[in-house]
Amino acid sequence: MTTGEPLIVRGAMKPLPTLTKPLRSVDTASKEPAQALRERTDSCTVPAAAVWARRWWRSCSGRTTARSSGGDHIDDALGALRAYTERIQWRR
Repeated sequence: MTTGEPLIVRGAMKPLPTLTKPLRSVDTASKEPAQALRERTDSCTVPAAAVWARRWWRSCSGRTTARSSGGDHIDDALGALRAYTERIQWRR
């Protein structure tokens, strides 16, 4: 529940894995020893993280809305909203 003020959600993510020194590996085609690729972490993951965070927030807020309205159908949610606005005598 909010007061109508902007809602600020903060998040964090772990850094991307870093391999500055390639690990020993095996070439799957020839079965010979090989060096693994060197991982680079200079790519920016903020845009992808923002998409994921937006989806996560919508899922959480939708689940909470459905739980608080007593059902998972839009008619249940609208009925609960009407009952609530009548109870608090809210007028536009």
